[in-house]
Amino acid sequence: MKLKIESYNAVAYWKWDVSTEPHKLYHAASADGGGIMDDDDDDEEVCGICQAPFESTCPDCKVPGDDCPLIWGECTHVFHMHCLLKWIGQKEDESQQQCPMDRRPWVTADQKPERPAANADQSTTTNESTHILNTIESDAEKEEQSLNKSIEEGIDNDSMDVE
Repeated sequence: MKLKIESYNAVAYWKWDVSTEPHKLYHAASADGGGIMDDDDDDEEVCGICQAPFESTCPDCKVPGDDCPLIWGECTHVFHMHCLLKWIGQKEDESQQQCPMDRRPWVTADQKPERPAANADQSTTTNESTHILNTIESDAEKEEQSLNKSIEEGIDNDSMDVE
């Protein structure tokens, strides 16, 4: 039995990658009561301003996707970019430009935060990595010098034996 496909309709499903939101990871890690409690367990991945899911669009956009990007703040809250711009645009004074969720001064994160522990210990980790790398390079140089010295001594000893 042979089939011939005349046509097909491809269907795709996409979703914004908000699975590594630091505030969710932080609350999950501090469920022992040592940190802030996560009071929004039933919280879907929605914009805090328009309450639309991140997979859909903000009220200003017609098509979801890169034309309706997400924006992360240093406070780790995530919003549709257009929603946040409209929110901040309503504030006359720059000192009033606050995160809609926690009222801290709004500072856009340089990039999507990975994990809170990684950000807190990044300089320590970098310093440790640099120290380890320098130690390895120093040990390699010493080993190379020792090997070169042994080779030179061996050549000198061989030449002495020949004479």
